[in-house]
Amino acid sequence: MQPNVADLEEFYRSALGRAVQAMIARRLEALWPDLGGLDILALGYGIPYFNTNKSTPRRLALAMPARQGVEQWPASGGVKSLLVDDQALPFNEASFDRVLIIHGLEESRAPTELLMEVHRILSPQGRVVSVVPNRTGLWAHHDASPFGHGRAFSRGQMRALMRECGLQTCAWAKALYAPPTRFITSLSAVRAWEQAGERLWPAFGGVIMVEASKQVLVRPPTARPLLIPALGNLKP
Repeated sequence: MQPNVADLEEFYRSALGRAVQAMIARRLEALWPDLGGLDILALGYGIPYFNTNKSTPRRLALAMPARQGVEQWPASGGVKSLLVDDQALPFNEASFDRVLIIHGLEESRAPTELLMEVHRILSPQGRVVSVVPNRTGLWAHHDASPFGHGRAFSRGQMRALMRECGLQTCAWAKALYAPPTRFITSLSAVRAWEQAGERLWPAFGGVIMVEASKQVLVRPPTARPLLIPALGNLKP
């Protein structure tokens, strides 16, 4: 069953959720060290990854799929979160410089359509990072976290899906090498697990993170039926 917004909010308030946020945010900040002055969209449930972000985007929107529900964010001031149909995003073409998809792609009923929408709203020089459960990792097989729900992906599947939607992969990372247990809570333990996993068992990170850039999509022309008269109707 897909986690709803209340499940996700509760998870990220837990000790395990805070450890997950730290492990993924570390990798995300390495890919995107400075978001200052950029237009940013988080699709799925991105609140934990922008609550503590040090740089200030020019514009930030947190789009949450209708099946998941929406959480008001921030609690005071102008609201930046909204409920969306992930197959028909309410944004103009080329609206965002960076798009983060987290807790979104694995739960989508139509991941190809979701990524086609991301392609549409991404600026020509924009980047998208998708965070998805890794098929070979422990987290995809354990329901202690939201990554234990929905579909899991391999690196090859993500590359093919991105290519199909006009997105060129340009960087890869994995995170969540620590086991999905509530006892892995201290930041020092999290860092130790991540550093050991990157060196000793790099294929088994709990999530795959793929960064991709926008390519121009050229669709093949639609074949038109050729009408050929029946021979019996031809006159000499």
